[in-house]
Amino acid sequence: MSNNAINKLSETLVKTLTLRGETISTAESITGGMISAAITDIPGASEVFLGGVVSYSNNMKKDELGISAADIKKVGVVSEAIAVAMALAIKKRTKSTWAISSTGVAGPGSSDGVPAGTVWIGIAGPKIAQGIELSIAGKREIVRLGAVESALGAFERILSSSNSSKQK
Repeated sequence: MSNNAINKLSETLVKTLTLRGETISTAESITGGMISAAITDIPGASEVFLGGVVSYSNNMKKDELGISAADIKKVGVVSEAIAVAMALAIKKRTKSTWAISSTGVAGPGSSDGVPAGTVWIGIAGPKIAQGIELSIAGKREIVRLGAVESALGAFERILSSSNSSKQK
């Protein structure tokens, strides 16, 4: 996990999305805007990045993304269902082609019985809405950087295997 790897993934994503005429948005919790920052660090990102929400608290997830308190209580905020719901909500709100979300526990220690290092990434696109579970060992900074790199890497793989060019 390195900033260099994150930068290379971001460059590839911005270039690919630009060539395809597609856009992206983010809904971040555990990563606190780091995915958005990684993308917007790349020159030309303004052509593809529409915006994002840092929904660190459950109230922000409810107020800004429309995630219901009942769903959070039922499945837990660190879950596939919430990660996917976050991605779908920001995609709909921004009308982007693609969306990435993140939720998890960076540590130290567990939260609501969920161990530190547990992360869910949500990716939504024209024909996909899926969650990816990660278990990242290490201190808080390592978990968060690992979540960013994994989210961008997973999105790159999904993007390269899709043929959604100019579908929104």
